[in-house]
Amino acid sequence: MSKYWLFLFVCGLLSAFSSVAQEYDLYPKPRQVTFGENKLLLSAMPSLKGETTAYPLAVKHLKCLFSDTLPVDRKLTVVIGERGDKAIRKYESRIPSRPEGYYLLVKGRTIVIAGNDERGTLYGVRTLEQLFKDGVIPEVEIVDYPEIAFRGVVEGFYGTPWSMEDRAEQLRFYGKYKLNTYIYGPKDDPYHRSPNWRDPYPRKEAEAIKRLVEVANESGVDFVWAIHPGQDIRWTDEDRDNLLRKFESMYDLGVRAFAVFFDDISGEGTNPERQAALLNYIDEYFVKKKGDVIPLLMCPTDYAKAWAQNGSYIGKMGDLLNPSINVMFTGDAVIASITRECVEWVDAKLKRPVYIWWNFPVTDYIRNRVLMGPVYGNDTTLTGDEMRGFVSNPMEHAEASKVAIYGVAGYTWNPSAYDSQAAWVDVMGVLMPRDADALRCFASHNSDPGALGWHAWQREESVEIADCADRLMRIYEKGLGTVSPEEERMSNEFDHIVECADRLLVNKDNPALVRELEPWFRQFKLQGETGRELFAMLWAYRDGDAQRFLAKYRHVRALQEQTFLLDQTCNQNPYQPGIIVGTRVLQPFINHVFTTVVKAANAAFGMELDMMSEYSPHEFTTTVKQLEGLPVQVKGGNVQLSPVLEVVRWGVDEEFQILFKQPLPVMTIQLYLGKSDRSSWQLSVQLKNGTWKELPLEEKNGEYFVSVGTKVKAVKFANVSGKAQEVFLRKFLLQIQK
Repeated sequence: MSKYWLFLFVCGLLSAFSSVAQEYDLYPKPRQVTFGENKLLLSAMPSLKGETTAYPLAVKHLKCLFSDTLPVDRKLTVVIGERGDKAIRKYESRIPSRPEGYYLLVKGRTIVIAGNDERGTLYGVRTLEQLFKDGVIPEVEIVDYPEIAFRGVVEGFYGTPWSMEDRAEQLRFYGKYKLNTYIYGPKDDPYHRSPNWRDPYPRKEAEAIKRLVEVANESGVDFVWAIHPGQDIRWTDEDRDNLLRKFESMYDLGVRAFAVFFDDISGEGTNPERQAALLNYIDEYFVKKKGDVIPLLMCPTDYAKAWAQNGSYIGKMGDLLNPSINVMFTGDAVIASITRECVEWVDAKLKRPVYIWWNFPVTDYIRNRVLMGPVYGNDTTLTGDEMRGFVSNPMEHAEASKVAIYGVAGYTWNPSAYDSQAAWVDVMGVLMPRDADALRCFASHNSDPGALGWHAWQREESVEIADCADRLMRIYEKGLGTVSPEEERMSNEFDHIVECADRLLVNKDNPALVRELEPWFRQFKLQGETGRELFAMLWAYRDGDAQRFLAKYRHVRALQEQTFLLDQTCNQNPYQPGIIVGTRVLQPFINHVFTTVVKAANAAFGMELDMMSEYSPHEFTTTVKQLEGLPVQVKGGNVQLSPVLEVVRWGVDEEFQILFKQPLPVMTIQLYLGKSDRSSWQLSVQLKNGTWKELPLEEKNGEYFVSVGTKVKAVKFANVSGKAQEVFLRKFLLQIQK
């Protein structure tokens, strides 16, 4: 054969392999995969070799792939088993000698599933499930194992705990994508933490947990029951025995994995020596004595590097705890990406690989948002020698949390091969096969927790249009007459948002997800409609059509009011009530352009239309140019200004006023301006009789606050320093008496 024809033959062969590989997108991504040219048609029931000695759960899942109505083909064989079993002895050299590793071979009329251990065999079957399509399996050889030993989820958020049905569905999802750990630790379960941690669960709750443990076992997932005794624990033999008695009661329900949490407590319960002594006692007289319980897990009081800089507490844990006890840690901060530097720091202190508690996509500190973005930012060079466990703390919205959990499954299985964007795109199809593109649109605009939150941790949002939106705002600042490609791009995006939101609201693929996110889908549609009508306002202004402009302006105002009402009526939790969407790019773009267009139209048409960019029952006026149109928000009954991201250049004697729809009983006013001298500012309130009263600014923890304690009609804040100021207006909150 000539070199030319050999070249064409090889290219054709590679092309065939590539097409097969693309057809079977395995997840999590295996370490070694080699596809053959042929496919195996399974039109008959294969004979099973090794069935009696292999892991029963793996055999059970394997049999589910085949219909009982098929005839038996003795020449079609499935060989299954674990290292040491006679059935797979000839393949042992190919099995990776790693926990939960497996070897999978499909060749000719034989399928081999050989695990390094029982769970490895189960994972081999799970991979076979992904390869099985319409009764056909490709020829393939796979060598695979996970990098991180403990991978999964910790239900450790504050707020409404998941339902038992949610948890059961989650456990099945974890098993499907090779996550092996679920930690039960909802902060609002009274029998998990103070004051009722000593008491046994009532019969109904105990039976529900027992059923949940059974689902976990059927899914190949370790159900870890956590106790949180630290807030009121007494360091006595009695309380030690109370804890062991509680563990015994959970053991009787089938639990075989346990954790003790000492996070978010104060007082004597934070004593590291006492904690270590208790944990070691549990380890020696319960975990090791039982023999079938996995290593004990604990969450320390200083669980983030920001709180443990001197390393004293963490160092004591490392010195005092039995080596088999795993210790959780959230990273550099409570909410942070996991870096190699931090892992190496804490490993050295703990004298063992750290067990990461990753606070994403949890929203218990921003409950008016949902975080649907990809899992990225964590170091992909970390190995199991440096990181023993990695679990995600999710949202109270269980189904929506699967977006991030799916990413965690890929990252923890094989960090070095993990593709965050590909995983994020894939999971849209997993959750909503028919409307994957619509869900992706929503998720792309709802992923950032807000950098102004007290955790100050940002995520990318609206990535595909962020630069376009920024360029267009800068174009409009120079004038509204220029028609640009950016304008068409943004206009089309708002049209797309409305279309996608409508599809999501009636989606039948995933009713649970629609139930969870329905208010956010509705708000997303309103945001799209507002953006769409915003451009209609702009085009009416360009055409010089004042009547059409006014009609579109009124429509935008109506949409803004609907947005406000939805925010005021849905998800009214006591912490961060309401429903907000698209906060990093979309809403700032809408606000900026709305103010710019209305200001230009007022000048062109001789109008005096309100420029406030978000609906509020209260009126905002200002002589500070940068604050024109600043939204006045009503949250949980309190009134606040929308934070300003950039530095505000505040001229001499310039001010703003908030005029209330009716007198409000203002208790305090809290504000943050950065490092500005408080003597430069004057805060006044207008009393019910119409007179203005100046109130002194007091300083507390780097912020200013003002005690009011009476009903007021308006608030005024002015620069009285005699010179221009540059400040950060990051907070202006009026606490209203309930």
